Amino acid sequence: MGFYPGVLIAADAQARLDRMVAVGPVGWAVSGGVSGRGQVGVRPADDSGRMTNSAITASGLRKAYHDKVVLDGIDVNVRTGTVFALLGPNGAGKTTMVNVLTTLLKADGGTARVAGHDIVTETKKVRASIGVTGQFASVDELLSGRENLQLMVDLHHFKGGEGKGVVENLLRRFDLVESADKLASTYSGGMRRKLDLAMTLVGRPRIIFLDEPTTGLDPRSRRTMWNIVRELVADGMTIFLTTQYLEEADQLADQIAVLDQGKIVAQGTSEQLKRQIPGGHVQLRFAEAAQLDAAARVLTGSTADAESLILRVPSDGGAKSLRAVLDRLDEYAIDVEEFTVHMPDLDDVFLALTGHSSTEAESKTEVVTK
Repeated sequence: MGFYPGVLIAADAQARLDRMVAVGPVGWAVSGGVSGRGQVGVRPADDSGRMTNSAITASGLRKAYHDKVVLDGIDVNVRTGTVFALLGPNGAGKTTMVNVLTTLLKADGGTARVAGHDIVTETKKVRASIGVTGQFASVDELLSGRENLQLMVDLHHFKGGEGKGVVENLLRRFDLVESADKLASTYSGGMRRKLDLAMTLVGRPRIIFLDEPTTGLDPRSRRTMWNIVRELVADGMTIFLTTQYLEEADQLADQIAVLDQGKIVAQGTSEQLKRQIPGGHVQLRFAEAAQLDAAARVLTGSTADAESLILRVPSDGGAKSLRAVLDRLDEYAIDVEEFTVHMPDLDDVFLALTGHSSTEAESKTEVVTK
């Protein structure tokens, strides 16, 4: 399956083009020139104003392979200019969801619109509005970074020196200038991911699908990718992000949907999801066992750890709740060495909603079509 018939390219590049659905031969627009940080602002393409406040909507999406249901009635609404994170373990259905929304796979039921266009009846318009970066960087290792970008420019039929400007701008934006003429096979994992995303931007997409973009990257490279995502959103793009990294969703997403066994089990902001889960508490550490015992008697519902001299008191983490605890201790003249507030994190949310932590179910593998 290729969107560019008649073009002779290396196998790696063909694999990339098979999923580079962003791309009709549209132009490139730059706003504001080069910023003080040496980055170029990319203005998303104008598609006759069809994309409203919702960049992506889906209702009742279903997909099954034989008797295995992968998507079971999925509803999502992604606001324009935001980051939407689809969070779930391996095998949850994340990649299938991306493939359906990017027109690479037909759903068995339900409806969806991307950039205002129906994914079934307006496939070409959907593809002209989006960019896709998969789980693994699909750059052509036989080409340099510059040549990989030039390949995409040529396939978009840029005229004259316009294409060269696009390549140079992207190399600067992704801090690839020094390595531009080195073979992509010599790039680190983080550099390949940056080049992969830069190639996606050649098509000037309005919506970018990032399918587990930081898989396999070291922490430093992962944070570099996070900064790039934030800059793209600042430029007005919409990001549909799939990830199994809780911290990634917490750091980037305006809205999070938790997908488990083909179903959306919760949606909301990171803070909204955390507030759904009980387990917040104030942790008090005492210098002596007598103080610990006294505090346990006056603070209802608390749990004591005699070995570490720590008392855990249920709390919502709010100022009023904290003040009540401290006032109670003052009332009985009980001194505290140290106190900290602990609130549920996304791992707690995931565990409560799915019955397993985000790092479990690794043996599951998502069904892949051939």
